[in-house]
Amino acid sequence: MLRENPSGVTLAVRAQPGAKKTAITGIYGEGAAAQLKVAVHAPPLEGRANAALVAFLAETFAIPKNAIELTTGELSRSKVFLLHGVTRPKAEAAIAASL
Repeated sequence: MLRENPSGVTLAVRAQPGAKKTAITGIYGEGAAAQLKVAVHAPPLEGRANAALVAFLAETFAIPKNAIELTTGELSRSKVFLLHGVTRPKAEAAIAASL
């Protein structure tokens, strides 16, 4: 789910667009293939769900939106984000606090 990167960490996310509210709902999968499951209120139309997901991740990890880069999965429920300037311990703490 989390991998260290020279400029931060990568975070694997399983998005659930069209939910009642935006929130972390758990872990999807196990082991190295695990993804952070995030329900997103926005519908999957015209990039709205991706934008809402970026805004939610920015708030969760206390970083600006421009420090989050969607690296893979723009049109998929499975996505990988690069969180610039975030350390693995900080990311783990933010996820633990949200679960």
